[in-house]
Amino acid sequence: MEISSRVLGQEHLSTLNSIGNLAYTLCSQGRLNEAEVLEVHVMETANRVLGQKHHYTLIIMGNLAAIYLKQGRLKQAEELEMQVMETRKRVLGEEHPHTLTSMGTLASTYRSQGHGKRPRC
Repeated sequence: MEISSRVLGQEHLSTLNSIGNLAYTLCSQGRLNEAEVLEVHVMETANRVLGQKHHYTLIIMGNLAAIYLKQGRLKQAEELEMQVMETRKRVLGEEHPHTLTSMGTLASTYRSQGHGKRPRC
């Protein structure tokens, strides 16, 4: 990450990818706050450099939503996942595999919030 940042610059896609990989590693280690800081940085940079509709930006938004889920911040995760899904619907169409994956991820978050559970008899 440091070499990529120095050689290619902080806004280069390879650098952003390296930072995102570090965020994933930190998340896997349970270091969620550190992972969040890095992922927010990557998302903001990707949004500014590549645009909100870019495939990479949408992936990063989904990664940040996953961190929010692990932190128990379900509403924030839901909001990001909704943005990703709506953008993919507009850009790729409702039946595109990436759009369908976004729909499934959002549905999973709804289940985590208690939506969609059957009433007990």
